[in-house]
Amino acid sequence: MHRDAVGPFLQLRAAAAAEGFDLAIDSGFRSFERQRSIWNRKVRGELAVLDSNARPLDIKLLSPRELVFAILRWSALPGASRHHWGTDLDVYDQAAKPKGYEIELIPAEVEAGGMFGPLHEWLDRHIASGTSFGFFRPYDTDRQGVAPERWHLSYAPIASVYIRLLTVDVLRETVQRADLALKNVVLAHLEEIYRRFVINTNPAAA
Repeated sequence: MHRDAVGPFLQLRAAAAAEGFDLAIDSGFRSFERQRSIWNRKVRGELAVLDSNARPLDIKLLSPRELVFAILRWSALPGASRHHWGTDLDVYDQAAKPKGYEIELIPAEVEAGGMFGPLHEWLDRHIASGTSFGFFRPYDTDRQGVAPERWHLSYAPIASVYIRLLTVDVLRETVQRADLALKNVVLAHLEEIYRRFVINTNPAAA
């Protein structure tokens, strides 16, 4: 994590613990190389590509453009992931996780009735009241870009600065230098990708 986000996260974690939740991080900082590996494996069909309802797609039926945009629904373009910044976290309630269960980070886990639903209802209240120590949900609702990710928290005081620094030109230069599957397709549609999947987030922390 970014060092300035650690203290606020520990405060949020302590507040959650007082209500019986064990707020844990499933994924925090993610390097460019890690994100590139995820991307390339999805293009090759080695990892599942999901539709908007988190169901696996048959990528053989998709055009290259359709595949790129399907991947972007749930996985960031390398260089554009908020996890690169150390400000963003995928969280869950360790106390509610059954022994041996492997977290999938899918809507069924975090919706009402899901095992982590109560934690996220608690987070809803604290985010809405401004008592979440600077954390918010960038993908709180469906804006026809990244699918809603209730588990994804972002530390606004730093992330709001970094998102302004991540221009489409910076992203283009990064992609051009990378060994990225379907790079030509990405570059051909980069401005749309930038609008829909990079800056199209919850404006509450802008």
